[in-house]
Amino acid sequence: MPQAVQIQEYHEKNGNLADYAGFNLPLWFKGIIPEALAVRNTVGIFDVSHMGRVLVRGRDSLKLLDSVTTNNVAALGNGMGQYSLFCNPEGGIKDDLLVFKLHPEEYLLVYNAGNRSKDYDWITTHAKGLSLEIMDVSDQVAMFALQGPKAVALFQKVSGNQVSSIPRFGCAETQIAGAKILATRTGYTGEDGFEILVWDAPIGDPRNAWTVWNELLNAGNQFSIEPCGLGARDLLRLEAGLCLYGTDIDENTNPLEARLGFVVKFDKDFIGKDKLEEIKAKGTPRLRIGLVTEKRVIPRHGFTISQNAKESGSVTSGTLSPLLNTGVALGYVKREDAVEGRKVNLQVRGRLEAATIVKPPFYNAAAYGYARKAS
Repeated sequence: MPQAVQIQEYHEKNGNLADYAGFNLPLWFKGIIPEALAVRNTVGIFDVSHMGRVLVRGRDSLKLLDSVTTNNVAALGNGMGQYSLFCNPEGGIKDDLLVFKLHPEEYLLVYNAGNRSKDYDWITTHAKGLSLEIMDVSDQVAMFALQGPKAVALFQKVSGNQVSSIPRFGCAETQIAGAKILATRTGYTGEDGFEILVWDAPIGDPRNAWTVWNELLNAGNQFSIEPCGLGARDLLRLEAGLCLYGTDIDENTNPLEARLGFVVKFDKDFIGKDKLEEIKAKGTPRLRIGLVTEKRVIPRHGFTISQNAKESGSVTSGTLSPLLNTGVALGYVKREDAVEGRKVNLQVRGRLEAATIVKPPFYNAAAYGYARKAS
């Protein structure tokens, strides 16, 4: 098998592929539910090489990033990262992203695949006149997500390092089978785990990517690993109550109504700050909520949410949770209706289905997720 196509051939042979943001990616391998349950109970691996990855280096790198992101980049120490947002001048969310400080004056940004061109143009436009270098390495670096309660043990086995010492949102350089990687203690599933960037793995010659993928899969047999697709990733992020860009948040959504105000630092200047201060002073007319249905139904994007026979908002994303065996959803309702524990109705194909407003994650955080209690 030619080295340059090994990863893609693995996906084509073993997975069910679909187009996503211009990439031909596995939607599922064994099945969405068994893959999601593997991540919740043991470990799963995702190919997320479609994500956008940019390195920012130079004297003014901090100045740029603190101006274009909402979180406090200046607070990052070497080897640490943070969740953050790009906002437009009106306070709308251009994208959500991760920012890591690799070394003094060197940062890594990871953002959504569908926004790769838009985000790169945004940061380069605002970098004019500054002393720095911006490198889009998305097509030069492979990226895998190793997620689940057995992820640390598996990663430690293949790297030989004490990766358990990497803190949440921390990052460290190491190797797998001789391939140089950067491991970040992050993910999009709610579970503990790592996102692994394989440095020298360009699209035209992904030998190092294949080496790392294969090593993790082979060593993972001991831990009942499953290769996972986009379907499981979306189900898992929704069970954890995490937003999907373009569905739950977009440029017409501000961080305060999306309940992402914890990554908005008003004690610094950033694009969109003035508008967000106005919104904060007035209060948002709507808020993002979580919903759990009483019956085994699947809430879908656009379903109307009502209280006391009056329309209050709508669902932005929903699924059937295999852990709860019922429907879970994210959506927006009028601020006065966004009360935890309140009963609401969903308009589901001409009938009303009862649901309750809850605070995500939807699963029992003592039994599942990165903060689970040891058994």
